Amino acid sequence: MSRRRRRLRPPVEGPGQGPPNHEKHQEYEMKFLISLHINPAVLDALTDEEKAAIGDGHATFIESLKKSGELITTQALVDPSQAAVVRVRNGQPVVTDGPFLEAKEHLGGFYLVDCENKERAIELATQIPDCAIDGLGVEVRQVMFADGQLEA
Repeated sequence: MSRRRRRLRPPVEGPGQGPPNHEKHQEYEMKFLISLHINPAVLDALTDEEKAAIGDGHATFIESLKKSGELITTQALVDPSQAAVVRVRNGQPVVTDGPFLEAKEHLGGFYLVDCENKERAIELATQIPDCAIDGLGVEVRQVMFADGQLEA
């Protein structure tokens, strides 16, 4: 079975529903998670203008993904210090506060995209402003399965 099976998305019904050009986008069966890895020390060292430029760059990126129809969803995550780590030991839940791992970097957010292939996902990732800042990381990984269906 080919990984590049293509089908056209159904036309958008009604005004203001779906991104522009949505009806022109082909839905691919290849989805990619573009994860953003944050180093708080690097972000703290940036000027307010540089931080604003990153935010503006993400807004522009989101709009371009919406227009192309490639955006499935995007989410930003709170600082890991606000996380809860859940384990089950001897049948009992054990919950601890804080991050799972002590690390300089943490997952700060992600984009889930629907695109033709890994090369296109990488091309999209290069448009994320974090790529241009030493100490911030952007990772591209193909989604292996969703809703119980193996995709990779």
